Amino acid sequence: MVDTERKLANGKTRIDFQTDPSLYRHWKLAVDGDVATLAMDVDEKGGLFEGYDLKLNSYDLGVDIELADAIERLRFEHPQVKVVLLRSGKPRVFCAGANIRMLAGATHAHKVNFCKFTNETRNGIEDASEASGLRTICAINGTAAGGGYELALAADHIMLIDDGSSSVSLPELPLLAVLPGTGGLTRVTDKRRVRRDHADFFCTTEEGVKGKRAVEWRLVDEVVPGSKFEEAIRQRAQDFAAKSPRGHGAQGIALKPLKRERASDAVEYSTTSVTFQRPERLATIALRGPEGAPPANADAMLALGADFWPLRLARELDDAILDIRINELDVAAIVFKSCGDGERVLAYDAFLNANRRHWLAREIAHYWKRVLKRIDLTSRSLVTLVEPDSCFAGTLAELVLAADRSYMLIGEREADNKPPAEIALSEQNFGLYPMSNGLTRLASRFLADPAQVDAAKAEIGRKLDAETAERLGLVTFACDDIDWEDEVRVFLEERASFSPDGLTGLEANLRFGGPETMESKIFARLTAWQNWIFQRPNAIGDEGALKRYGTGQRPAFDTKRV
Repeated sequence: MVDTERKLANGKTRIDFQTDPSLYRHWKLAVDGDVATLAMDVDEKGGLFEGYDLKLNSYDLGVDIELADAIERLRFEHPQVKVVLLRSGKPRVFCAGANIRMLAGATHAHKVNFCKFTNETRNGIEDASEASGLRTICAINGTAAGGGYELALAADHIMLIDDGSSSVSLPELPLLAVLPGTGGLTRVTDKRRVRRDHADFFCTTEEGVKGKRAVEWRLVDEVVPGSKFEEAIRQRAQDFAAKSPRGHGAQGIALKPLKRERASDAVEYSTTSVTFQRPERLATIALRGPEGAPPANADAMLALGADFWPLRLARELDDAILDIRINELDVAAIVFKSCGDGERVLAYDAFLNANRRHWLAREIAHYWKRVLKRIDLTSRSLVTLVEPDSCFAGTLAELVLAADRSYMLIGEREADNKPPAEIALSEQNFGLYPMSNGLTRLASRFLADPAQVDAAKAEIGRKLDAETAERLGLVTFACDDIDWEDEVRVFLEERASFSPDGLTGLEANLRFGGPETMESKIFARLTAWQNWIFQRPNAIGDEGALKRYGTGQRPAFDTKRV
């Protein structure tokens, strides 16, 4: 939903990523035993901005915010659900994809952030299947075009009604002069394993593919006559539910609304504070460690629900990152700080590790994995400052490892009685939170010498001072009190002086060394091309395809290959 109570400095309405089913305008969520139905029924007049109608189940960022919320609620509030039926609430149309008028009128920054969030939401559907056993079946009852088919591609199983007209298509190139930018190209080749020549034909034809050919080319898993469609859907849901490891009647928890107070230059959560230094183009995110010990057992964790510290912190950090991404475009760098007892953070890690077979502990770990990936994929410079009284331990130490640059203070500050800066590692740093490239942040850091990962693992649970952390390669620089202020200031001033475009390209390339995965391809190769194409006049110029779509005028292309 849009927070109409607050306006940005430029007068525009702030986009809020917090919602709940009572506020949905575009989705209907129904749970029946171990099967949930998520029906897309987009309100044409429910767009985030003026100037377009969301016809034919087309979507904008607001539609995807609700979808992302629904998937999270199924994971946390309905652990008994084993299968999600993803379908349309409208007759004879599944989804026409991203709204073209929205794309044509949106700023470049909004288009990029829209595509990124949509990609993360599709990845969240796939992660729910892989990590939690929450399978998704997509039932297509009409046209699934562009982003509509890309939504289907995120599912485990795609069913297409065989009625002579229903089809799947990725028509962005011939119609809009852009790409299926929410992972379509990559999922067709890497996930569905469609032949390259078939994929080339499929992605260059407007009308798409239907019926028998769609199955033969691996674009869908089955086509079903209209008279048998509903029965086939029910049967397939039963088949998938029988094989899912999820469920067993567990009681879920309510994802209560976040406590959040917003001022002109700050946002205050229960565990997180965000402050903006706008002249310096900085946002500082300060995380607070737990105030007490972990609960006595898993039942006590369940009773705490969304107030359980690791989950509360993850949700608040996620909201803060999304807010900066879409609403604070002039921020050049995000500075991470923390305060609290590192031993307590390690104790919570140990508690979650000991209860890793419990569904809630598992879902919290996977939530942290997704939040940390979102940080990796955020196009801002990331810097972590490890200072006295910090609690960058275990899970929170991932923010040190995720940073483009990290600084750690040696010893104490003059006339300051806070304990010296320390960091510590836990089991969580060695496999629980992989990056998009499939590696841990430590493994990505030490590609040249994997033995350094083993050296770090030998230090699990130990408090590491600045010089030891620097020797182990866990921080970039260890600085004494004399140099600290100048080192940090110069770095941040330098970062704010560089080209934002150049920095985005630099950071995105440096963060994901090592192997390539479907996910890293989507966010690196595909996204980079799409971002470039979205700036080209062939797409967005006055005579470009996005601007002329639906006018009856053909686009005028600059025919030179670049």
